[in-house]
Amino acid sequence: MHDSAERCDAPKCQAETRVAVQSDLFSWITEGVTDSNPQKIRWVTGPAGTGKTAVMGSLADTCENEGMLVASFFFASWSKSTLRRRKTAFIPTLAHQIAQHSQALKDALESVIEENPVVFNKTLKVQMELLILEPLRRTTHEFDRSQWPRAILIDGVDECEAEQYHDPKAPVRERAKEDDQEEILRVLHQAAVDPAFPFRIVIASRPERVFREFFNPQRFETLESNSPEELSRLRASFAPPIDLHEQYNANDDIMLCLRSRFNQIRRRHKLPSSWPSPSVIQLLVDQASGQFIYITTVIRFLTDSRLGDPQTLLEVVLKVTNAAQGSKDGHNPFLHLDILYLHILESNPDPHLAVKWIWILNDCTQRPLELAGPIAISPYAFNHDRQRPAATYINQWLQLLDGGAEHLFGTLHSLLKVPGSKVVDEPYSFYHKSLIDFLRNPQRCGRLYVEEDERRAFFWDRYLRVCDSKSFYLSLISANLTRLIYVAQDKV
Repeated sequence: MHDSAERCDAPKCQAETRVAVQSDLFSWITEGVTDSNPQKIRWVTGPAGTGKTAVMGSLADTCENEGMLVASFFFASWSKSTLRRRKTAFIPTLAHQIAQHSQALKDALESVIEENPVVFNKTLKVQMELLILEPLRRTTHEFDRSQWPRAILIDGVDECEAEQYHDPKAPVRERAKEDDQEEILRVLHQAAVDPAFPFRIVIASRPERVFREFFNPQRFETLESNSPEELSRLRASFAPPIDLHEQYNANDDIMLCLRSRFNQIRRRHKLPSSWPSPSVIQLLVDQASGQFIYITTVIRFLTDSRLGDPQTLLEVVLKVTNAAQGSKDGHNPFLHLDILYLHILESNPDPHLAVKWIWILNDCTQRPLELAGPIAISPYAFNHDRQRPAATYINQWLQLLDGGAEHLFGTLHSLLKVPGSKVVDEPYSFYHKSLIDFLRNPQRCGRLYVEEDERRAFFWDRYLRVCDSKSFYLSLISANLTRLIYVAQDKV
């Protein structure tokens, strides 16, 4: 949910920023019901770093304050909880929130669960039918729904991982994340076209293929089994999508955000009121190219006291910016972000090693088989619920083999959320997925690119060194080794 404890530091729009897109969405939610052909689903999209999650978080707050929020769900690939990374709790979470708006709905939901106690083990389609649509049908005439809140907000569907149901040895195709993402989209559309469903759904995601195809109204033309009237109804259920990058000029919002953050830095460090100059702020706005993630990364870099004072670090950023202006790669929309990422990573004592460990951290959460490759590895053997290992376990490995976590990650705090030494259970996490996108593309990260085979060999080299070690550190981590390694089912 948008106000869950885990989202206490989630991004929100800076005051007075992203006003136009929030206003458009809120107007569609509150007033669109009066349209001649009410549309129930709207897609908010844009590349990495354009502020989708911030917009959705701020929109959720606005809708809640105005009594218009029915339910929300924020997927997050970085979350420690599998419930935010997978579809398992998606429909039950929405159903619970919807039922809170009416005692009659609560009673109807309880009755449905009593009648179908195994409903939580059913497909999303069945769960949507029983946990949301059926209670709505049973209570249709019990209250005036025109006075109800209207908005259901779903963010980060592109970050939903695949749920696996089969034994890894079974001769079946491993389920891809796109399968579960499309299943989520289909059940939401299933609800939107049902006459008993009175709500409007806003879905935010990157413009990945599964979403582009799903929200393309032309796809219904291939459905021969439906009547022309039904096809028209299906097409009309989608409102025009909103592209944050193409339809809204973010420069003014980025300018406001930068001024606010620089004011905070200036007060904290007692810097002169003329710092930084308006021309510097304008230059950073231009380099951002509409991507809030660039500005966010710059600010984190400037406030990392391990690297220097803000004035010195700003000069470093400006030098990086000048280097970007001299680049001939005019077709890369992430050029300035890429060069900033390169500079931060190459400030590390061992950039190549740091990148390899970043891949280790990423693969711990995402897909163990990416790292293990064709070797017979169980995707469930590593940390059976696929929770990320706590940073303390990672640190023990680093201290044993590579001279310490602080040595390796000490210059990367603007890219990684590094838990304090006294925090036991907190994992490492990335501030933004764009870092992995950058490292995955050799055209973008250049000399820091690490081939998949090299990552796999690096992991197994470390694994075997741990197994061979007779040091004291091995006794510290032996009880928790399965939280950090991929265990071979047969033979390594």
